[in-house]
Amino acid sequence: MLRTRAARFAQARGGAAAVEFALMAVPFFLLLFGVIELALIFLLSTTMDNAAGEVGRRIRTGELQTQGGATPAAFKTAICDTLGWLKGDCESNLYVDVQTFDSFQTANEMDAPVNNGAFDPSQFGFNLGQPGSIVVVRAFYKWPFMTPLVSKAMGQFADGSTVLVSTVTFKNEPYAATAPPAGA
Repeated sequence: MLRTRAARFAQARGGAAAVEFALMAVPFFLLLFGVIELALIFLLSTTMDNAAGEVGRRIRTGELQTQGGATPAAFKTAICDTLGWLKGDCESNLYVDVQTFDSFQTANEMDAPVNNGAFDPSQFGFNLGQPGSIVVVRAFYKWPFMTPLVSKAMGQFADGSTVLVSTVTFKNEPYAATAPPAGA
């Protein structure tokens, strides 16, 4: 009796598709979510490049220097406003670094903000420069991976996150260094 039940069970094909799908579902969904997350990373990278260029242009033309009130927080908010689809997490995950240099060669020698294997924004500055200054605007977005296998493969830091970087380098235009008088 036990032998006939075992033989019938071994020959049954009624749930074969369900069992095969159950075996393949976990790797399939991990791969699917990994591809979606990588697509989001590429979208974020492109959007950050656009935002850093757009907001950096305000420095290059002297708009931020002559208007007054240009602070790192306001600059960060301007970039976050341009990154509209990430508005919720932008303020806590975005870091900005604006520095001036004497030449393009020295601007090329900037160090990565990593200290003992961790992201370290402590050396970031906010110097918009004067007319003719060489300025480097760097925007760093700390991206926490959600897919386990992607975080193991691409995670730079112990917490499984990575930092996406967007850099814009330019020479400030010869704008008027002071604001025009009221009524002009």
